[in-house]
Amino acid sequence: NSSDLSPSFILASIPGPEAAHFWMAIFLCSMYIVAVTGNCAVLFIVKTEPSLHTPMYFFLCMLAAIDLALSTSMVPRVLSFYWFNTREISFSACLVQMFFIHTLSAIESTILLAMAVDRYVAICHPLRHAAILTSAATAKIGLVAMARGVLFFLPLPLLLLPLPFCSSRVLSHSFCLHQDVMNLACANTTPSMVYGLTAILLVMGLDAVLICLSYILILKAVLRLASWKERLKAFSTCIAHICVVLAFYVPLIGLSVVHRFGKDLAPLVHIIMGNVYILVPAVLNPIIYGVRTKEIQRRILNLI
Repeated sequence: NSSDLSPSFILASIPGPEAAHFWMAIFLCSMYIVAVTGNCAVLFIVKTEPSLHTPMYFFLCMLAAIDLALSTSMVPRVLSFYWFNTREISFSACLVQMFFIHTLSAIESTILLAMAVDRYVAICHPLRHAAILTSAATAKIGLVAMARGVLFFLPLPLLLLPLPFCSSRVLSHSFCLHQDVMNLACANTTPSMVYGLTAILLVMGLDAVLICLSYILILKAVLRLASWKERLKAFSTCIAHICVVLAFYVPLIGLSVVHRFGKDLAPLVHIIMGNVYILVPAVLNPIIYGVRTKEIQRRILNLI
């Protein structure tokens, strides 16, 4: 049977009548429009505002581009099956979607680490900030982040490619994730499981540890300042980045916990956590920086 050589999977949808599917699609579409509008606005404002041509805002542009690509890799496909009932996804399309989701998440994690390093240098070594984080260095960091994500997560779909799959091919999410697809295989998945866990720990896990370390050093430097007013002013420059880090890592940890310990949870929990993981950072990131950055606020008001 050719389906054994090229299997297809059934994407999960929220339980309930078609009316519930329609309103879920409207909600996801609204969030996607907000994410696209917000991130495109950030890209446009940073490009046209010379005062924002600094490493921190170049990293913010990279973050906005990643969020656009990440949400676009999932939302249109989800909307197609909610509105047109096309729940089936081919094996090859599933692997491509999986590669982009995991790779873009890894790149975003690396950029968040680079932004933490930028804040550390700006607060702890302000006189050397311009010399260390030049435009060329910022571009190289972006290229390294891209190469790191591709090299670590390209093997994930390749390890699944030769595996046979069981008759039950219903996924737990509205899109393809490595662990979700791997659990449907009818073969030994130990190499794939070990590599996937190793890649997550060496990229997202290591980045999270280094981000925490950078903020410990920042906190020590801030506490050495003379007055509370100076301390609050110095640390306030990190608030937006801390919020963005939480918006990325909290859904990631929640999704990992659901995969590991939530086998008995309702299918709706898996679907909601997956959508939160993809869409919430893309929606919140431009809002957070829009609220915290006066230059971006001023440009938005001028555009309006």
